[in-house]
Amino acid sequence: MSAGHGHGHGHGHHVSVSADRRYLTGALALIVAYMTVEVAVGLIARSLALLSDAAHMLTDAFAIVFALIAMRIAAHPPRGGFTYGLRRAEILSAQLNGLTLILLAGYFCYESVHRLLDPPAVDGALVLWTSLSGIAVNVVATWLLSRADRSSLNVEGAFQHILNDLYAFIATAVSGLVVWTTGFARADVLASLLVAGLMVKAGYGLLRDAGRVLMEAAPAGIDPAEVGSRMAGRTCVKEVHDLHVWEVTSGYPALSAHVLVEAGGDCHAVRRDLQRMLADAYGITHTTLEVDHVGEDGTPWDEAGHCADAHGPRHVPRDEHPPHAHPDDAACGH
Repeated sequence: MSAGHGHGHGHGHHVSVSADRRYLTGALALIVAYMTVEVAVGLIARSLALLSDAAHMLTDAFAIVFALIAMRIAAHPPRGGFTYGLRRAEILSAQLNGLTLILLAGYFCYESVHRLLDPPAVDGALVLWTSLSGIAVNVVATWLLSRADRSSLNVEGAFQHILNDLYAFIATAVSGLVVWTTGFARADVLASLLVAGLMVKAGYGLLRDAGRVLMEAAPAGIDPAEVGSRMAGRTCVKEVHDLHVWEVTSGYPALSAHVLVEAGGDCHAVRRDLQRMLADAYGITHTTLEVDHVGEDGTPWDEAGHCADAHGPRHVPRDEHPPHAHPDDAACGH
């Protein structure tokens, strides 16, 4: 029996995290400065769209702060009972960002209903010019976050906040133009409702993706059945079962499986071959493979050469999945 445990982490991880922090901090400074101005103008113009944009920018600021805190926590090395460290702090941050987007959207919808029934007077020109300057600020902030590593749900959560705020400013600018040129005050409220819809969409996406990680579902784009079939098709592999594929955190997939190798096969060579294939084909570099030989009757053998009982149902029997030809297949060692 041979058990292998492979780890793979990018050499530039610390450099990437440091750069991400700089991008997020730069975006945070822009947002806080502009948000202060927008609140004052929104109160003067009596614009719900501007105030909703400002409130959205406040959640943007909190989202970036949460992301920066989560990055620092996640960087702590494994210790004690936290054998993976605190990497999932980033996933909790992403869930919090998704939840705040949805709750804020609900508040805007509530306020919009009241203003649709009794729309206040809105200074369209002031709304328009403030929104145009807000678009410029959010374009810069969005560009900064787009340069960070968005494979992290933590960074993606902050990015979605900023991107939705950019959409909000565009909608508010259009509503300001309509109010200014036509006097149709309800355009301001309709823009707020549009922004709320975009926030719900982005918030739901973050909650869904972060929830998959917390529930230890297979990473998006990786089909466990396909992975098991491909593993079972490698040279000398008779069966693969107890296969589990999950994400420790976004961008950190892991896999464990029990692999049965045909009698006389080289367990160590098979394990190395499987680890290489999983890394090349699926980007899975954190693997735990328990590799056993099988006897003539198909049951696994333990280290002492005694026949052992197989546990659990077969996950991907080789008989059901014809082998694939690979130029780098491991030699069986017959």
